[in-house]
Amino acid sequence: MVGPGDDRPAQGVGRAALTRHFTRFAAIDWSGQAVAHPKGLAVAEVGDAGPELVVRKGGWSRGAVLDWLVGLAAARADTLIGLDLSPALPFVDRDTYFPGWNASPPDARALWAMVDTMAADDPFLAASSVVADAELSRHFRRQRACGDLFGVGRGRLRVCEERQLLAGLSPTSCFNLVGAAQVGKSSLTGMRVLHRLRGAIPVWPFDPLPDTGPVIVEIYTTIAARAAGVRKGLSKLRDAASLDAALAALGSATHVPIARYDDHATDALLSAAWLRTVAGDAGLWTPAGLTAQVARTEGWTFGVR
Repeated sequence: MVGPGDDRPAQGVGRAALTRHFTRFAAIDWSGQAVAHPKGLAVAEVGDAGPELVVRKGGWSRGAVLDWLVGLAAARADTLIGLDLSPALPFVDRDTYFPGWNASPPDARALWAMVDTMAADDPFLAASSVVADAELSRHFRRQRACGDLFGVGRGRLRVCEERQLLAGLSPTSCFNLVGAAQVGKSSLTGMRVLHRLRGAIPVWPFDPLPDTGPVIVEIYTTIAARAAGVRKGLSKLRDAASLDAALAALGSATHVPIARYDDHATDALLSAAWLRTVAGDAGLWTPAGLTAQVARTEGWTFGVR
């Protein structure tokens, strides 16, 4: 249900993009794994040359990624940063995140704060306490326990995820915590990081685009793969030659070689190059379905029109 005036196009989210200049582009493949150094975390950057992996001794943690982002904010780096996670839960379909719960947050920033508060005692910026909560667990599909309010089929989707379906993609509900394609844990842990940034870096489309400095957008690495000509069913690249062929399709130079070619590293490298290719497309900053209500409550996947 859309409230009065909330179905209007979001104001100001795309204006700066028409003239905005970024000098570097970064992509972060995310993970909701409740361990100190999740295997799924990978960070890549690209400037004028080919993309390269940002390597951290001992491996990345969510806290280390947060510190890295804070460093970009302090440096006022003109970097467009893609986070491979959903920054909010579905809201528009039911006019609330958690139907039937009076304490359901009214918008995404309040949701981030709630998740971080509820998970305050969870180590490694995990969010296990959120999905274990007696009330909230009713909305999630968990291993061997599907909440009575999860819904049917693939579960509730955000507006931008409904658009992804129309485009032939296969989004997964943020309320799903089961299977290799689940995104719920990643989304919830990502919300903790976004909350702790405390506005240090604007997050599009929740915030207007600034004239300078870093900006965070949500990405879906499969979109980058499709743009690079990687056909459906073969979205994951696991060797240098395949990665460089995909990069070439985006007009990018070859990548800086890495020690191990896994899905997470190659997703980050390819997505960073893709961001550089499409960042100047004004239409991606002003998609038709991005209303004021969507921008405030659900956000949007960059690259979905």
